Amino acid sequence: MPTSHPGSDTATSSASANPASPKIQEKLTPTQLVFLIKIILVAALGGLLFGYDTGVISGAIGPIAQYFDLSAAEKGWAVSSVVIGCIGGALIAGRLSIAYGRKAVFMLSALMFTASALGSGLASTFDAYIWWRILGGIAVGMASVMAPMYISEMSPGYMRGRTVSLFQQSVVFGQMVVFFVNYFIAKGMAETWILNHGWRWMLGSEAIISILFAVLIPFVPESPRWLVLKGRYEDARKVLARFYQGDAIDRTLGEIQQSFKHSESKRNVSLRSKGMLGLVAIGIFIAAAQQLTGINVVMYYAPDVLSTVTSSNEDALLQTSIMGVTFVAGNLLGMLLIDKVGRRPLLIAGSLGSIVGMTFLGVVIGNGEPGISALIALIVYVVSFAISWGCVCWTLVSEIFPNAIRARAMSLAVASQWLLGFIVTQTFPMMRQSDFLNDLVGGGFSFWLYAVLTFLSLLVVLRYVPETKGKTLEELEGITGTRLSKRRRRLARQGLPLTTE
Repeated sequence: MPTSHPGSDTATSSASANPASPKIQEKLTPTQLVFLIKIILVAALGGLLFGYDTGVISGAIGPIAQYFDLSAAEKGWAVSSVVIGCIGGALIAGRLSIAYGRKAVFMLSALMFTASALGSGLASTFDAYIWWRILGGIAVGMASVMAPMYISEMSPGYMRGRTVSLFQQSVVFGQMVVFFVNYFIAKGMAETWILNHGWRWMLGSEAIISILFAVLIPFVPESPRWLVLKGRYEDARKVLARFYQGDAIDRTLGEIQQSFKHSESKRNVSLRSKGMLGLVAIGIFIAAAQQLTGINVVMYYAPDVLSTVTSSNEDALLQTSIMGVTFVAGNLLGMLLIDKVGRRPLLIAGSLGSIVGMTFLGVVIGNGEPGISALIALIVYVVSFAISWGCVCWTLVSEIFPNAIRARAMSLAVASQWLLGFIVTQTFPMMRQSDFLNDLVGGGFSFWLYAVLTFLSLLVVLRYVPETKGKTLEELEGITGTRLSKRRRRLARQGLPLTTE
């Protein structure tokens, strides 16, 4: 029986069933490309809000901790509470998108972003602040599932790596913007003003972007793959006509319908079914391993870390802003390379660089050396992460799952990522302030731990993660499980059809 990956009973697309079938359309016309860029930029605003919402706390956490007189554990909770919301938002995003569509989830997240920004900025108690931040986390979780999935579903295979990487670019751009916003809000202001009012302006400033997002969402089309799932074939055809011409429209529509035919006979394809479970597991790993590198520590605690080796909090915020610019530049480099050199080479090279950066940072922090050394270590780490786990992770998790399970599997993978993010974010200040760990191995322990975890993640990448560049989503249904099956790897090496299992 034909399969889309080892042992799966999900239908393959016509493209994967027949490797010799012609490509649908090699290049978009200039008009089609402009249209694609417009809708992707709107969707990428979800990523920008993701980055802004998670990055804003880096400049605000110091004053918040003083304002509410927080302990080390409470300080971790003030930062990581947003991640709890992210887990919930990621878990519900897939189901909501199946029931109501991608655009509806975008709009809901935009409204939540706005409410959270204003509510947390006006919070008079620590509990109120926490609840508003959790609400914002739900919005982040939904956006972190919907934006890359929507961009992936709207993009042709030959440029999907770059377009989905634009989501990560928007995340890091949002973080860079808020680093500068935090810096200029604090610049030249008295410490007492920052303590009582500055952090409120930092948190509330996000509402400007979230309102813009809500205004623009009605102008983008719904995903043609969701329209096919709901049986709205003519509507899907109209959307596809904006990207394809002539017979290519019918062929693309036919492949999408073919990929969904099993889910039409059964309401849900089980994520635990034969062949699916391994694919879901590797998707969860890819998403979760991004957090094991320690990126949330860098994004959330950079000013706090740098303030220990700089002369003032303002200098720490400035150095964090420089790091944000570096992050954007590194991610841009990843975008330019991902569809040329592939996903796996970037993951391998970037992981090695991240290990070096984190190891060096641990040495610098442990020795209490001047801030320039810490900044250099952070820049090495950030560039390495940006070209690898930063842009590659979101591309892979948006493209390796078959149409029939993509929304639910992405929700589970992204929720797992946020769960690991919560653990990392919550435990970091506790490890840094642990007298036992500091006496035993010094202040660099946590950074060395992230270096070791990155190395272990690299070993899994080398063994199991497939290369996916240049294929349509429907074609990938026939190849993404190859590295998970010894028999499929043997058949691939021998040049035999993968559908003989």
